[in-house]
Amino acid sequence: MICVAGLGVSGVAVARTMAGRGEKVVVLEGRDGERARAVAAELTALGVEVRFGEPSAPPEGTSMVVTTGWPPHHPLLAAASAAGIEVIGEVELAWRLRPEGAAPWLALTGTNGKTTAVRMLTSMLLAAGHRALAVGNVGTPVVEAVTGPSDVLAVELSSFQLHRAPGIAPYAAAVLNVAPDHLDWHGSMEEYARVKGEIFARAGTVVHNADDEWAARLAAPYGSTGVARSVGFTLGVPRPGQLGVVEDLLVDRAFVADPGSNAEELASLADVRPFAPHNVANALAAAALARAYGVPAGAVRRGLLDFVPDPHRIAHVARVAEVDYVDDSKATNPHAAAASLAAYPSIVWVAGGQLKGADVGELVRRAAPRLRGAVLLGADRERIREALARHAGNVPVVEVAGQDTGVMDRVVTEAARLAAPGDTVLLAPAGASLDMFAGYPARGEAFARAVHRLAEGHDGGAA
Repeated sequence: MICVAGLGVSGVAVARTMAGRGEKVVVLEGRDGERARAVAAELTALGVEVRFGEPSAPPEGTSMVVTTGWPPHHPLLAAASAAGIEVIGEVELAWRLRPEGAAPWLALTGTNGKTTAVRMLTSMLLAAGHRALAVGNVGTPVVEAVTGPSDVLAVELSSFQLHRAPGIAPYAAAVLNVAPDHLDWHGSMEEYARVKGEIFARAGTVVHNADDEWAARLAAPYGSTGVARSVGFTLGVPRPGQLGVVEDLLVDRAFVADPGSNAEELASLADVRPFAPHNVANALAAAALARAYGVPAGAVRRGLLDFVPDPHRIAHVARVAEVDYVDDSKATNPHAAAASLAAYPSIVWVAGGQLKGADVGELVRRAAPRLRGAVLLGADRERIREALARHAGNVPVVEVAGQDTGVMDRVVTEAARLAAPGDTVLLAPAGASLDMFAGYPARGEAFARAVHRLAEGHDGGAA
């Protein structure tokens, strides 16, 4: 019997897949509710048993537990391991279910930029004529795609997924960056980074961010042993074996006949949209994976031009009174917020939410010269205020208390008051959103609606 831990998107996909293969499946779900009951009813019709209540041990007769993001210290997983029952994740199960001749995986991970990079990669693969699909943490469970018609899978992997995926062997794999995040889940920065590095363990080509200390450290063993081909990417001029930037061009000095003396133009900086340094890094990572798979330079450029950014990622909302308003609600940790803040010269920063134990001191110290003002909201706004007082004492700060639906209107009003023509009001919260919103998309949408209301009431209007 297969025990599935969790009734989320991946858990449901696992249950359906294994029931379709004739396995007896029991799903354990700790949280009850209307949506969960509706999903359970659908699974019950397929012969899957769903049990509600916080589980402490696998059901009698369990031969395998498939977990979908539950922390390793959860009592159910600990009890299963103690009983000698194998515990794997949905991604590992998907790898094991691949049929002969299955589509290879181009996999990537990182603290930030994963979804953007995997969608850029998919766009490049499609431009080259491949039947490609973006799967994994991007939204489509891998277990649903491994038996499909795709030629190649672009696989976004979180640290949660990599933690229980010991057997995957991607055709090529990339680490975009590694910064403190989910430390409450992993226990330490070292363990979080180690899990990220597992993506390289059996990869055919190792791609890493040469500008990121942790990513470079994780890739270092593969450059010296010859086990895998190691390729770096950088926002600077690339050395042989790297992709990088020369003047306004993205160039390849890795997948060319003579990397020592030749480089191939892949695209221009203007082809990267929305433009920001961290998005150029995402484009280079995607290009490195695509080139490892044999995608020609022309398809890299076409893929970037065809790429449509997901919402709430440095998305321009409006211009009101010569001030730009930008929604980067997806910046849910300090590392992502730092990348966003680095993209604009003069900023009124909208920040706050759940910091998940992360420190914001270094973020504020580096951003201080760019800050014209800050408007803070959410559960951990006081910690950001304290960091601003230490590292940017001359920056005016406004705190907006409360968790009602009108908070974002007050935030935008205060930000507009602090901003001057030429400034950017930037929502880059550095924290999660669940203290006030249903998720980061809801937070970004609330910001955009408030900006549009501001524009409607302003004589200058919005452009």
